Amino acid sequence: MQIPKEYTLSTGYTIPSVALGCYNIPKETTTELVEAALERGYRHFDTAVLYENEKEVGDGIANWLLKNPDHSRDEIFYTTKLWNSQFGYENTKKAILDCLRAVNSLGYIDLLLMHSPIGGKTIRLETWRAMQEAVDSGIVKNIGVSNFGKQHIADLLSWLDLKYPPVVNQIEISPWCMRQELADYCKQNGIFVEAYAPLTHGYKINDLGLLRTSKETGKNPAQILIRWSLQHGYIPLPKTETVSRLSGNLDVYDFELTDEQMVEIDHPEAYEPTDWECTTAP
Repeated sequence: MQIPKEYTLSTGYTIPSVALGCYNIPKETTTELVEAALERGYRHFDTAVLYENEKEVGDGIANWLLKNPDHSRDEIFYTTKLWNSQFGYENTKKAILDCLRAVNSLGYIDLLLMHSPIGGKTIRLETWRAMQEAVDSGIVKNIGVSNFGKQHIADLLSWLDLKYPPVVNQIEISPWCMRQELADYCKQNGIFVEAYAPLTHGYKINDLGLLRTSKETGKNPAQILIRWSLQHGYIPLPKTETVSRLSGNLDVYDFELTDEQMVEIDHPEAYEPTDWECTTAP
């Protein structure tokens, strides 16, 4: 199975198929880590207002581009997310400008997400209206959602004022939290699934089936989990604060898990989210 290094979104923009997740990376080390990731081949970075390191992620990208003038801004895909307190038309318009100011040197935001569906249908649609206007203005290239359940996406897709459907839904997915029905629904509607916490925050790294597959392939458990996401057609967002692990987490394109190995790793009966769960919010 040949996994592409990037996919084409419904808007025509391309998105790298693996990103560095920047959740909970301390401000004081974020810029250096992002620069190190770029040196090792990463071109996709995922942050959020909630993570409080947008500026540092942007600085890392800007610093690297200054040091590497043979590379250009359009090679790098930068994602951030609006927090719940920033939802609502007027709030969102202001929040988007704040997000852009945080990474002013980048010039634009490649992907802006609603971090959750919390707040109700009316608030979600008001927020989306402001996000659509940001696309029209050129300061945001793509818009999407995170932690949305099927019902939240359906509300958005059936909205009469919908101009730009979400290009991604970023949700926690791992072999122990597969969300197959939701993932399939997204794919059926042309929405890419971004898998956050694909490494289960390390909670399942010593799973026996995972360790067996690791031994069979000669790849470490983290690489197996990232490859598992890729073979399911997802865009995994593995997070690490350790420079020495960056290369390994990206070195996932030169091997393939067999059907038997995928079945052994799959746990469709399990529901063990390790993070925030709000896909069933009203």
